[in-house]
Amino acid sequence: MATTGTNRVDWQLIWAQRGFRYFFVAMFVSLFGSGMNFAGVSWYILAATHSTVKVSGQVIVMTLPGLFVPFLGGVLIDRLDRRYLGVLLDLTRGVFVLATAYIAWRGHLELWHLYAMTLITGTGSAMYWATVNALVQEVIPTSQFTGANAAVLVGVQSGMLIAGAFVGFLYNTAGIAGILAIDGATYFVSAYCLYQVRRGYVSPRESQKYPREYNEATEATAEALETGENPEVAEAGLSLAVYADMKEGFTYLRQQPLVLVLGITHSIMMAGVVSANVVLVALANDVLHAGPRGLGFLEAGWATGAICGGLIASQLPQALRMPLYVAACAGLAVGHLATPFVAFLVGAVVMQILFGFCRALGGVVAQSSLMTIVPRHFMGRTQSAMAILTTVVQLFMSFALGWVAQGAGLVAGYAMLALLYTGATVSAIRARQLMR
Repeated sequence: MATTGTNRVDWQLIWAQRGFRYFFVAMFVSLFGSGMNFAGVSWYILAATHSTVKVSGQVIVMTLPGLFVPFLGGVLIDRLDRRYLGVLLDLTRGVFVLATAYIAWRGHLELWHLYAMTLITGTGSAMYWATVNALVQEVIPTSQFTGANAAVLVGVQSGMLIAGAFVGFLYNTAGIAGILAIDGATYFVSAYCLYQVRRGYVSPRESQKYPREYNEATEATAEALETGENPEVAEAGLSLAVYADMKEGFTYLRQQPLVLVLGITHSIMMAGVVSANVVLVALANDVLHAGPRGLGFLEAGWATGAICGGLIASQLPQALRMPLYVAACAGLAVGHLATPFVAFLVGAVVMQILFGFCRALGGVVAQSSLMTIVPRHFMGRTQSAMAILTTVVQLFMSFALGWVAQGAGLVAGYAMLALLYTGATVSAIRARQLMR
């Protein structure tokens, strides 16, 4: 299809955008803190309880809001200024993470404190990533979506690389309180950078008018809200308008099989990355016997591969993008099947580099294709629909991996991940057929 053609990546044009420079720094800083939080909390729970089920509980609590928040979140993202929404989500999460760090510093930290903090940050993240993925579409020329996605992914994975190394080297000295304090501070830095992306309030709906269902209800809502009169009408009209937006979004996805199948593949890959943390900490502790520093090296290896994959994906010609997209999914399936048999740290790090490379290549191809195909006023709802599917798969995998790894061993746990990525490979093959 013509809409998916590849333009030459112009790095000078991308970095000339002041808003994108701030956006890149925001993503780097945000993922640096989140990477430290996720790895540090996972290791703390495993060390304190010696239970992969408890670790999977943390992943489940983090993921659970994604079942509910995106339904309303997608509508808000397509109605409100995405910059302000991202800033608000950053500030809220930062406050709660710093509060948990203070509790840990005072020596009163309990497992439920970490679960509660994870639930709050997970609620924010359920809307945050759909928000920023839609925001980047507004600050970059259409011809440079591939390069912009690659640059963002490099920033994200660079943050995770440094975070992985920091967790390994700082955990034994700074402890969980220090790691959470660093994470809390990064949210405020990220919020400032997002605030600097541009000036003024910009509604996603102002730049383009398009046919909408329940238009009379929406107009009644707008009039009631503007005049402040008849709050009952405003409430009823707003409910109808939100329902109309949701219905419109799902109708769009049903009519766009390529968008749907790209979203399914991307959601499976995202779910696999997060849920794999359940068995990754057990791999570092029980098989590699490498401690928190070993976990840091594994995280750094994954991020190194992702940086390389993102840079290479940005330069791929159109003829190679979809074949390599399929190959990346297949590589993840085969690699996870072999991982538990690689019982030395260097080999395990090499496997993580491979996984990061495949995940980044697939992510850049999928996101840049979606940004090219999906209209701006549907991007929030499209990203949110993907987030809901990701959450469903992630919840199932996190719960299953914890029980299977503890009851049947890591080999069975990694075999489940291999099966998940096999499903992604099938979906990627379908996407390639539709792209033709």
